Amino acid sequence: MWKPIVEILILWFVIYHIMLFFEGTRAIQVLRGIVILLVTFFLFQKLDFEILDWIFRKLFAISVIAILIIFHPEIRQGLARLGQRHLFGTTLREEDLDYILQQIGKGLENLCKNKIGALIVLGKNDPLTAYIESGVFIDAAVSSDLIQNIFTPSSLLHDGGLIIQHGRIIAAGCLFPLTQNQDLSRIYGTRHRAALGLSEETDAVIIIVSEERQDMSLVYRGRFYKDLSREDLLARIKGIIKLKREDA
Repeated sequence: MWKPIVEILILWFVIYHIMLFFEGTRAIQVLRGIVILLVTFFLFQKLDFEILDWIFRKLFAISVIAILIIFHPEIRQGLARLGQRHLFGTTLREEDLDYILQQIGKGLENLCKNKIGALIVLGKNDPLTAYIESGVFIDAAVSSDLIQNIFTPSSLLHDGGLIIQHGRIIAAGCLFPLTQNQDLSRIYGTRHRAALGLSEETDAVIIIVSEERQDMSLVYRGRFYKDLSREDLLARIKGIIKLKREDA
């Protein structure tokens, strides 16, 4: 009697974490539909509906191939994260976070010195899938060299934004919504307006490097933190990322 209960609990646990894993991606709606189909398929078998059971078996065979083709980027990204400690969560170890911030800081400092503009987004809790899909999928370790190469004027990706999520560079050349705030000073260009626009819609932490003023700014929840030093910028980012509540 206890075996069916254990099996149901295990199945529920697996399905729940798979749905969490794909939460915020375009695959989540299909995944929910598959769960409903599985439940329906189970009921048809129990009720001995032979024709409907046969139809569903054929549909599942076709749907597996279709899902592999349509959601190849999500599957690839998921497999790349399998070996990471934060598979079922987004919390990084302290030393991993420090290393990533050091790499970002080094890259930003060099971009400033070379008068190269940049727009970097650090994902927090809200999904950024729609913005990731607007750019070029990368999925690489965070490094100062890669950040600098992406924003080099000769690069095809330098005009868009770079997104870092789950401790990795996920995509570059991404497009973000421009703020509709009429009070924003005209001295701020497209990067600053895009940063503010994204911060109004998500809880992402956004960094802007101004090529004209050679300074670094931070935007979070619609707030600008201007002309920050490397140390102040990284300290503020770390504080925001480690917040357990959304009242930063």
